[in-house]
Amino acid sequence: MRPVKEYWVPLRTAPEPLPQRHPLRLLYELAASLTMALALIFVVFVFLFRPIRVDGSSMRPTLHDGDWLLVSAFSAQPERGRVAVLAESGSLHKPLVKRVIALPGDVVDIDFVAGVVTVNNIALEEPYIAEPTYNRGNLEFPLTVEPGTCFVLGDNRNHSTDSRFAAVGLVDQRNIIGQMLLHFSVFDHKTNETE
Repeated sequence: MRPVKEYWVPLRTAPEPLPQRHPLRLLYELAASLTMALALIFVVFVFLFRPIRVDGSSMRPTLHDGDWLLVSAFSAQPERGRVAVLAESGSLHKPLVKRVIALPGDVVDIDFVAGVVTVNNIALEEPYIAEPTYNRGNLEFPLTVEPGTCFVLGDNRNHSTDSRFAAVGLVDQRNIIGQMLLHFSVFDHKTNETE
């Protein structure tokens, strides 16, 4: 028989105290963590999502002046009925927030007497608008949406500069920043509806 060796592991009687960190080392680690967090926030809000502030009343009652939108850069391909944010266009020097009404190949017509918008001879059901569309703008209808563009309108139709006007016209799809994902309202708009 072979002798068996026994190994004894001494038990710790008292835990060893952790080494004291130098205050400058702690400050360095805090600054490094803060820098990484800010860099991550920058990447997320520049390349993935973008906060946009609504400026004006052209999207009432859906959106109000001062509201914030979180816009997805991944959803820049327009979809009918979705709220989209458009980059500066023509003589306008701020992003526009409008609703996509028609896509390439669609024929848009507006009956300005009845206030009804039709796309491909089908009247749109628009529960989101403030009032029927009576403001004519300065473009002629019916209008066929050209390839690579889309037709947009504000929800506050009679107080909106949108695709009915030559200043905006048909929007180049490359100018679409993205579509609204979230809406943050800063104020209680029910008390301010008379403005």
